[in-house]
Amino acid sequence: MEETSMAQQQARQRRRVLATMAFALLAGIAGPGAQAAGTWPDKPLRVIVPYTPGGATDTATRVVMEKLSGRLKQNIIVENRPGANSNLGAAVAAKAEPDGYTFLSILPAYVINAHLYELNYSQESLVPVVQMADLPLFLFVTKDLPVNSLSELIAYGRAHPDKLTYASSGTGSSAHLTGAEMALRAQLKMTHVAYKGSAPILTDLLAGRVSMVFDPILVPMQYVKEDRLKALAFTGKERWPTETAVPTMEQAGMPGFVTSSWVGLLAPKGTDPAIIDRMAREISAIVKEDDVKRKFMDVGFLPAGGTPAQFDALMRADSSRYARIIKDAGITVN
Repeated sequence: MEETSMAQQQARQRRRVLATMAFALLAGIAGPGAQAAGTWPDKPLRVIVPYTPGGATDTATRVVMEKLSGRLKQNIIVENRPGANSNLGAAVAAKAEPDGYTFLSILPAYVINAHLYELNYSQESLVPVVQMADLPLFLFVTKDLPVNSLSELIAYGRAHPDKLTYASSGTGSSAHLTGAEMALRAQLKMTHVAYKGSAPILTDLLAGRVSMVFDPILVPMQYVKEDRLKALAFTGKERWPTETAVPTMEQAGMPGFVTSSWVGLLAPKGTDPAIIDRMAREISAIVKEDDVKRKFMDVGFLPAGGTPAQFDALMRADSSRYARIIKDAGITVN
């Protein structure tokens, strides 16, 4: 009986060892992220915004993350890391652990930077999660410019070479390259004036020290209503719902000119795909909620959402388009 009992104990021990080995093998095949995804998130998430608080990226990100925190039942810390046209914050995210707890919120400047700067990080170190919002732009011009339509602006620019100037928040910003693209397509000579932030742009636009700017609706439109600025066109595919008197660039005479800024989310490469897919699904649902859509519309955003693959395709398409504009316009960073 003792020999039989001993044999049974040895058999049970062998089964336990084999079960442990099988579990370890399966865990190794699935990868460490598969185990993490099962308990994720069990601590606060960090979302890096590579711009100052209160800007377009920061605003959209905070609206979404406030909702996402409730869905994930976990705190989400929005961390502003401004500088170097978003490169400083992007470098921090690119070097973070791919554990599903660090993300980066970006504008098109992220894909533009690779064509203008020597980066101190590899963009291959970050992967797409989801596009959160579109940010189409209006073409605002100073009141004293003697034009009331895009066609009149182009005619004026051709009749007065080198007189038109256009503002942006910095070399390589989407507003800069949108203006450069318009100049190329209309065969205009326009001088780009780079500013540090939107407040000084508005001051100079109102004073007539700069001719025009491509900018979101939020601040300049109130001056249009006060007859202190003019809005000539809109870069979206369709007219803005509350400003239907302003034609799209296509309707105003520039076929195919449809463009917008956008806000999207990236994660360090190696982040568990299950976590990335969960983030994409949750955020895509959030941006469709009525109160989020209202908050977006108030500041000039349109809700987006979608899959990581769709956001990847958008970034690649914009990267190619902006690279062409940079090359054709001869844009460099001084």
